[in-house]
Amino acid sequence: MIAGPSGVGKGTIVRQVLERLPRVRLSVSATTRPPRPEEREGVDYTFVSDDEFANLARTGGLLEWAEVFGHRYGTPRRAVEQSIASGHDVLLEIDVQGAHQVREQLPSAVLILLEPPSMDELERRLRSRGTEDQNDLARRLEKVTWELDQRSWFDHVVVNDDADRATDEVVAILQGLPSADEGRTHP
Repeated sequence: MIAGPSGVGKGTIVRQVLERLPRVRLSVSATTRPPRPEEREGVDYTFVSDDEFANLARTGGLLEWAEVFGHRYGTPRRAVEQSIASGHDVLLEIDVQGAHQVREQLPSAVLILLEPPSMDELERRLRSRGTEDQNDLARRLEKVTWELDQRSWFDHVVVNDDADRATDEVVAILQGLPSADEGRTHP
């Protein structure tokens, strides 16, 4: 599982990891937020209504979920369990709040925190995305301090100062783990 603050580069690192490790499958999160222009249903997220999301959460259909800046995000439990049962390793791309729940639900999960090289760089990345207004940007940056303070309970911390180098580090971590077909689950 890879977690970290908004704008740290989780998506970039995850895409590169998936290209390098064919045994790994990405868990597609469900969200109540509308899709961004480049996002595709079922690939980037499963976009659901508030009622659909509430039903999944209420019935135990989510491995983890969190409300982030007015929208809910969660990991559909069934898809993760099916991938593991079929012998695939599963990678979750989630926020730090969701990582706490994964640790409770799957104590054997390997948790990797992706950190920015600096707050200035993180702010630059968020601004360059152009997806948040000033208020949203300020709220995201306020949350980063808490998120980074959670590093002590992660199994690994990787600084994303260079995407290729950070991907190399994540790949090395994952390659050092037993695979799902060897009896370990590690989102």
